[in-house]
Amino acid sequence: MEVIKVINFKEMVSKSLHDLIGDALEVKDVRRLIETPKHSSHGDVAFPCFILAKQLKKSPAKIAAELADRLSHPMIEKAEAAGPYLNIFFSKPNASKQIITSLVADGENYGNSNLGENKKVVIDFSSPNIAKPFSMGHLRSTVIGHALANIAEKIGYQPVRINHLGDWGTQFGKLITAYTKWGDEEKVRNSPIEELLKLYVQFHEEVKEEPALDDEARLWFKKLEQGDKQANLLWKWFREVSIEEFERIYQLLNIHFDFYHGEAFYNDKMDAVVKKLEDNGLLETSDGAEVVHLSDEQLPPCLIKKSDGATLYATRDLAAAFYRHNSYQFEKALYIVGQEQSVHFKQLKAVLKKLKADWADNMTHIPFGLYMKDGKKMSTRKGRVILLEDVLNEATSLAKENIEKKNPQLQNKEAIAKSVGIGAILFHDLKNDRMNHIEFSLNEMLTFEGETGPYLQYTHARACSLLRKTAAKPSMETGLNDVYSWEIVKLLHQYPHKVTAAFTQLSPSVIAKYLIDLAQAFNKYYGQIRILNHDAELPSRLALVKATTIVLADGMKVLGMDAPTEM
Repeated sequence: MEVIKVINFKEMVSKSLHDLIGDALEVKDVRRLIETPKHSSHGDVAFPCFILAKQLKKSPAKIAAELADRLSHPMIEKAEAAGPYLNIFFSKPNASKQIITSLVADGENYGNSNLGENKKVVIDFSSPNIAKPFSMGHLRSTVIGHALANIAEKIGYQPVRINHLGDWGTQFGKLITAYTKWGDEEKVRNSPIEELLKLYVQFHEEVKEEPALDDEARLWFKKLEQGDKQANLLWKWFREVSIEEFERIYQLLNIHFDFYHGEAFYNDKMDAVVKKLEDNGLLETSDGAEVVHLSDEQLPPCLIKKSDGATLYATRDLAAAFYRHNSYQFEKALYIVGQEQSVHFKQLKAVLKKLKADWADNMTHIPFGLYMKDGKKMSTRKGRVILLEDVLNEATSLAKENIEKKNPQLQNKEAIAKSVGIGAILFHDLKNDRMNHIEFSLNEMLTFEGETGPYLQYTHARACSLLRKTAAKPSMETGLNDVYSWEIVKLLHQYPHKVTAAFTQLSPSVIAKYLIDLAQAFNKYYGQIRILNHDAELPSRLALVKATTIVLADGMKVLGMDAPTEM
C-alpha cells in the first residue's frame, strides 16, 4: 500500500528551529519538546526554551525572544516570545492551501499508510453462543472488533476476521435432550433461535422436578464427543441454523468474517497441546485434574483437563493460538473479549511462554465494559436481556419518524432511516472508552444533537448539500485566513495521526471523539461564515467543505457506519 504523504508541520518546525540552535539539541529532541497550546491565542505550536539555557548560557526568555526574531518559513506567519516559551503561528492561507489540496487529491485514501507492511493481524471478535439469541451484550465485541479490523486495514495490515463461536460444551447435551423430548422440527426451522432457547429454558425448568435429565444430558454430550451419528446431525443442524440467523444480523450491521472457527473446530487439535505440555514437564495433577502451575507469574493454576478427562477453555484456546500462528504467521493477534476474562488470557499467554512460544507477546486481550439496563447488568435469566435485532429495528423505526418530521420530502427514506438507526447504535458504543460500562438508551442514541451518530451523519449530509447548491467547483486557489476555517483545517490535518493512534491504543473511540470535534468545528464555521457567498474565496471554502465530507465519510466508514449525503 502506498504511503500517503501528509504535511508534517511538527517536523517542519523542528527542522527550522534546529537550523537556528545548531548542536544544542538534536532534531528529535526538538520535536519531542514541541507542544500544542490549549488556547489558539498562544499559537498553533509552542516550544519551551528551558532546556537550552545551560548550553546557550542565556535565560530561557532571552532565547525565546531571539528565536522569535530569527524564525522564518513560508508556512510560518509569525513567532512570538511569551516568557520562556516560543509561540509559533502558522500561515493560515499557505498551510490551509497545502493541507486541503493534498487531502482532496488523496480522497478516501487520506490517512492510509503502510505502517502494517501487509502483515497479518488476527482479530477474534463477536463470538456468540449458537442456539442462543444475539443480544445487546454481544454488540460491544462485535462493533469494537469490526472497527479495529477496518483501522488495521487502513494502516496497511491484513486483518483476519475470526468468529470464535460458542458451539461446544455440555449445554449441547441439554439441548439435544430437550429437542428429542419436546422439540418440533417445523417450529425450529421457522424460528430457530427462539425455539431452541425455549427448549433450553424448558430443560432447566423440568430438571428441577426430574434431576435424572442431567444424567441424560451428560450421556448425549458424551455421545456427541464420541461422534454418535444422531447427536452429530442434531448439533450440526443447530449450528447451521444459528449461523444463518447470526449472518442476517451481521448483514444488517454490514459486518463480515473470514472464518467461523468456533470452539468445536479445535476438538481434534487439543491432544497435541496436551502432549506438548506433558513433553515439557508442565502438567501436574491437582485434586484429580491436570493443571499448569503459574505461581511464578502470580496467577492461579491453568486448568487443562478436568478429573473426568474433559478438556477446558484454556486447552481449546491454546490449540487455537497454535493453529492461528501456524496458519497465518500473525504479527498481532487481538482478542476482543469482556474484561471478566482478563485472568484467563493472562494464563493463556503465561502457558504459551512456558512452551517457548515467543510470539505470545504479540497476543493482546482487548477487554471492554458492559451494557447496562437501569444501572444493572443485562441477564437472560433475570429478564434483563435486550435482543439486538429488536433494537436495530426499533432504532430504524425511530430514525424514520425523525426524518419524517425534519425532511418529509426526502427520497430513499427507508434506506436512510436504516443507516441512521444502525449508525446511532454503533456510534453510541464506539464513542465511549471501551472499558466504560454503557447505559442503554435508544432516545439518547438517536438524537440529532450532541455527541451522537445522527449528529455526525447530519453534518456530513449538510456539507454535501452545500456542494450540490452551487455550480462553482472546489479548488483551494487562495487558501483561507479566517479563524473558523483554520480550526477545521487543523483538525483535518490530524486525521492520519488519529487513525494510527486508534490502532496503537486499540481504541476506536479515538476516531469517534475526533469526528465529533470535526463536526462541531464545521457547524460553527457554517454558523459564522457565508460559505456560498460569490467572491474570490468561494472555491477555497468549497474545497474545505469537500475535505470535511471526505474525512467525515471515511471516519464513519472505518467505524462501520454509513455516511448519507442527504437527510
